[in-house]
Amino acid sequence: MFQDPPSSPLDTPFAGLYIHIPFCFKKCPYCDFYSITDPSLQPRFRDALISEMNMVDKNDLVYDTLYIGGGTPSVLDDAILKKVIDTAGQCFNILSDAETTLEVNPGTVTMRQLKNYRQAGINRISIGIQSFNPENLDFLGRIHSVQEAENAVKWAQKAGFENIGLDLIYGIPGQTDKLWLKDLQTAVDLRPQHLSCYMLSYEPGTPLHMDLQNRAFTPLPEQRICELYEIAVTFLNTHHYVQYETSNFARKDAGSRGTQSVLTYASRHNMKYWNFVPYTGLGPSAHSFMDQKRLWNHSSVEKYIEELSAGRLPRAGEELLNREQQWMENVYLGLRQTKGIAVDAIEKKFGINFNARYAGVIADLEEKGLIKSSKERCALTSRGMLYLDAIAGMFI
Repeated sequence: MFQDPPSSPLDTPFAGLYIHIPFCFKKCPYCDFYSITDPSLQPRFRDALISEMNMVDKNDLVYDTLYIGGGTPSVLDDAILKKVIDTAGQCFNILSDAETTLEVNPGTVTMRQLKNYRQAGINRISIGIQSFNPENLDFLGRIHSVQEAENAVKWAQKAGFENIGLDLIYGIPGQTDKLWLKDLQTAVDLRPQHLSCYMLSYEPGTPLHMDLQNRAFTPLPEQRICELYEIAVTFLNTHHYVQYETSNFARKDAGSRGTQSVLTYASRHNMKYWNFVPYTGLGPSAHSFMDQKRLWNHSSVEKYIEELSAGRLPRAGEELLNREQQWMENVYLGLRQTKGIAVDAIEKKFGINFNARYAGVIADLEEKGLIKSSKERCALTSRGMLYLDAIAGMFI
């Protein structure tokens, strides 16, 4: 499907390719990602997406990740999805050993589909579980049951996937330590290679945000949410899941040494977003980034199809990051990773003495146990991760 790896300078990072599938069976009340529930547009979307693949500037990039997200890609017709994957392999210089991820949701995927995905070249599955608690699933508006969630993981394993990631949500109203630990234990018992634990957020414009404003439920206090986060970090580390980013944990098998096994299961694609590696985004609402420029597509399937049918790329806007914006993003994205900010690299890029300029800030945060710093690295502690936004602001 993809090409053999070409020779490439070691200092040239491989790019990432993202494809946004904007279809869902049902829109979850907390979700603010762009999606629609009308499947009749799938064939026209496929044709538009193929047109975009052919039209977009390739910039001589070599890709070692392909990530198909949404929406819910698993609601896409199997034949359409295979066509999308095959066309991506024809249009882009994708390495033969690329990490190729597909997002799926329980209740929208079968054993047969998972086998088809594996045969189509998908080698990593990301499953949107969110919770193994029926009451939580109901609150979140999920269409699947607890049993369907567990089945999806087991089916993916039987289909031959050896790199499976699960998404969980914490901070749900009424969620106790015991209930959260039960979710974590159930997830760990299924032995996925990767776990993402996301804090429930109430994004403006979503039904859940409107319910919050109408006082339809009582949200958890911030302190309780912080406690649930700390529980997750401690529990997962104890069970050989190593945190490498604020919300992400990769399994390190017992007996392995160093970070090699962790890096094997970390999301290679998502790490590009946090390390300023070029990526190309295709589909409605998708973003691209290269040469300090960010571009994004229209958040409308209809507008997306209309523009490409007229022979135009579906660009909604673009932004060239100025020096201040680059600094802000380097600091923020560095701190959200457990490896932290590479001091030498940021000093060379911006021409500042990082440790000297922020000596006071660093000393204060170290005293509070929120940061750990050396000549080489400046990184948040697990507790510091709880205050990422506030701490990042101190360096700006």
